[in-house]
Amino acid sequence: MKIYNTLTGKKQEFVPLNGNDVTMYACGITVSGEAHIGHAYQALIYDIIRKYLEKCGYNVTYARNYTDVDDKIIAKSNETGIPADRYALMMIKNIDKQMARLKVDDPNVWIKATECMDDIIDFTQKLIDKGHAYPTEKGDVYFSVDSFPSYGRLSHRNLEDAMNGVRVDNDESKQNPLDFALWKSAKPGEPSWTSPWGEGRPGWHIECSTMNRKTFGDQIDIHGGGRDLIFPHHENEIAQTEALTGKPFVNYWIHNGLIKVNGQKMSKSLGNSLFLKDLMDKYSPETVKFALLQTNYRGDINVTDNLFPDAEKHLVDFYKVFKLAADKGAKLEGEFKQIDDEFNSAMSDDFNTALAISNLYGYFKTVKAKVANGELTEAGAMLNQIKNTYALLGFFQEDVEKFIKAYAKEEKVDAPKEVVDVANQRLLARQNKDWAESDRLRDIINGMGYDIKDAKDGYTLSKRD
Repeated sequence: MKIYNTLTGKKQEFVPLNGNDVTMYACGITVSGEAHIGHAYQALIYDIIRKYLEKCGYNVTYARNYTDVDDKIIAKSNETGIPADRYALMMIKNIDKQMARLKVDDPNVWIKATECMDDIIDFTQKLIDKGHAYPTEKGDVYFSVDSFPSYGRLSHRNLEDAMNGVRVDNDESKQNPLDFALWKSAKPGEPSWTSPWGEGRPGWHIECSTMNRKTFGDQIDIHGGGRDLIFPHHENEIAQTEALTGKPFVNYWIHNGLIKVNGQKMSKSLGNSLFLKDLMDKYSPETVKFALLQTNYRGDINVTDNLFPDAEKHLVDFYKVFKLAADKGAKLEGEFKQIDDEFNSAMSDDFNTALAISNLYGYFKTVKAKVANGELTEAGAMLNQIKNTYALLGFFQEDVEKFIKAYAKEEKVDAPKEVVDVANQRLLARQNKDWAESDRLRDIINGMGYDIKDAKDGYTLSKRD
């Protein structure tokens, strides 16, 4: 199995730190608002990576965090009048509900920043003791970037590039503008904890390093997150963790692409956020997953008006093949090893869900041909293998009849019944590959004053000018 490692900039053979055991951490959600499609995509990707590693025989311990104390959460608390801790719990409950609707499984370990406050304070104090951090008179504590010479190697930038590439807080008490907060002194009305430096709360970056170390120790196999976290968040995680332990922190850094809406980055300021609840109210979990997984996880996804409707149509078409086979007497039993082998080949090459999904079109075309030729045993074995293999991606787990009934869209045909009757006869002729009869019936339709246009599994009619 090969995994693209952001740290090295290339695909590498996957070799766990500890035999067959795999430790994996993915940055979760800062619970300042409802879950959007970007949150769902990231959770989906790392759930699938975990499941595929397990399919390959690894013993995976997968942890995700909730950031439940943060500037944005405090701002929302002030805006709503709900205490920050209650607001965070409310958002976690809402987010968990929507993720369950999407049928994304929980990690093995859920961890929250507020559950690790003593550990965060201890981590910070040890960095001060080692000369990698310093407190200020105001009660803030900063990590000294200058104390960590390899800073920037994850994002492949030097300190000058880093200065140009990120907005920095120009606190005069900083020794270097790039130094980042490990502990923030409390402001009036903010939630705070007692520390050796006074009342305050942790910086964002130290939270993930501490939660990682509390869960897994000094080193882990895989650390994941969105590509927007590479710098500064993950860069800072490396600096503070390795400064403390003196060991390589993460073996494989994995980063998923971002969600764009009609070519623009999704953001609150643009008002183009797509909330998971709205998607789940409109589409099936399988449709949402199919739409998102058609792109390799490292690539950006451009959400257009057609993305989810097209995914839904493809799934309905696939489910109709299950129905066609069942109606002809095929039974879902047996194996078809080639399908599983090709799925494993795609997924073992950096979790290439896009290739695995593209293979489906050929499989279902073959199944239809086998059904037409009366090869029902082999057709049933292929469909059974598709159902079992692609369950890992969350596909073909619904009741066939119910899925088709719920999501199949009827073609709107604006034509008299006598024209539609001839069009249906022509569709049957085409399905039987009687091209001469098809052409004859087309001429009849044209003579009735209508044009007919072939679609993938049907036709459309329009009045001739």
